[in-house]
Amino acid sequence: MRSFGNGNQRSSSIALGLLVAMAVLVTASPAVGVPPAPPNPSDNEISAADAQVDARVGEVGGLINQVAVVEQQLRQLDDAVAAGREQVNKMLVDLQTARDAVDAAVEAVDVSGRELDQAGTRVEQARREFDEFATQAYTRPTSGSMVTYLSAHSPGSAIDRSQILGLVAKDQRQVLDGLRRAQIEQGNRNSDAREAKAAADAAEAEAEQRKIDAENAVAAATARLAEQNAQREGLLQQRAAAQSRLDAARTNVDGLQNQREAYLAWDQRRQAEQTAILAAASAAAARAAADRAARDRAAELGTGRRPHTDLESSTPPRKATTPRPSRPSLGGTAAVETVVDRAMSQLGVVYAWGGGDEDGPTLGIRDGGVADSHGDFQKVGFDCSGLMIYAFAGIGVSLPHYSGYQYNAGTRVPISDRERGDMLFWGPNGSQHVALYLGDGTMVEAPESGDVVKVSPVREGGIMPFAVRIPG
Repeated sequence: MRSFGNGNQRSSSIALGLLVAMAVLVTASPAVGVPPAPPNPSDNEISAADAQVDARVGEVGGLINQVAVVEQQLRQLDDAVAAGREQVNKMLVDLQTARDAVDAAVEAVDVSGRELDQAGTRVEQARREFDEFATQAYTRPTSGSMVTYLSAHSPGSAIDRSQILGLVAKDQRQVLDGLRRAQIEQGNRNSDAREAKAAADAAEAEAEQRKIDAENAVAAATARLAEQNAQREGLLQQRAAAQSRLDAARTNVDGLQNQREAYLAWDQRRQAEQTAILAAASAAAARAAADRAARDRAAELGTGRRPHTDLESSTPPRKATTPRPSRPSLGGTAAVETVVDRAMSQLGVVYAWGGGDEDGPTLGIRDGGVADSHGDFQKVGFDCSGLMIYAFAGIGVSLPHYSGYQYNAGTRVPISDRERGDMLFWGPNGSQHVALYLGDGTMVEAPESGDVVKVSPVREGGIMPFAVRIPG
């Protein structure tokens, strides 16, 4: 199911996404780069705690190291989960590609069948013409018939007879030649039809095997996610406990007065960054809503495609009304800003594993594990690679719904040379996660189940050594 049906719905969806983004940024989480809120003690609490300032100074270093170890384990587990999800996306892309080959082969069978019928019609026509000619020439003894001319006895009649026989022979050869050509053409069409049918059968078998591969991958991912989620929950509990002890130790070390000052500084920074992000998101949403050309390019890319999440091929592909562009129809700074605007216009849209296409957020997929526990299959949203598809569709660039394939979709540049609008990747060959670089150490991403599209600091741990630039 698509979330956008026409231009008005798209504009409404962008506006709704912006409102959700504001609510999320203001009420649910601090702004990019701001740590969790420190305590804000009262004056009485500050006075009562003055004597305990030096109580746990020695514990702070150990707690910091413990939190760092748990965070590293959690990142490794998240990487494994992300790799499993994106592998399923790869299987789905391969499945749809094979089904497209089946459609093409079936069309070839239909065409060759129609041509075969036409060749047969021509053969029958040639035979009827020959039979009619022979009948008229030899069996109708009228004053102008062949028999009448052949029965003449004068010299002039003999000459006429010779000429007529020559014409008859020539006409017979022409008719017979036409008959032979029609028969040969019919044989060629038969051969073409058989070859097209064989190709269709092979493509259909390949498509079915890809479907089985995709289903097996989903089942395997479900089992892995269930096991990994249990490990994740254990690590989260350890991290929460370590963070709680660290917060308590810091309170005792620094004193509640310093906590008050830290809180005020934190709140000021949080508000400033929230204001900046909301302003950028609002401007991006307005530009994206007004950019009809970008929406048209995205709509063109979506034609002729089945939904990424349609395992059973129950939804027919949309018919293309215009040729699909073979290269980006927009380049340079304008292309970069169009891509960024489309991604930023979706801030606050929920994460849905398997969700997102050229037109916007779509329903997610069941996985039997983490995604199902968050209800992704009932949500209209994006996963990481789906958000990139939507962003780049605005400049006429079609991307597959798998981060590993997207890693090969443009020009690779060293990660140290990354620029605004480049795609950043994590995991072997980009197979775990993808995000869009905004500049100044920030990126926009659809991170994981239970989260929303948001702006985050670039995570350097596990990042691939190359960014991908489109247009390259």
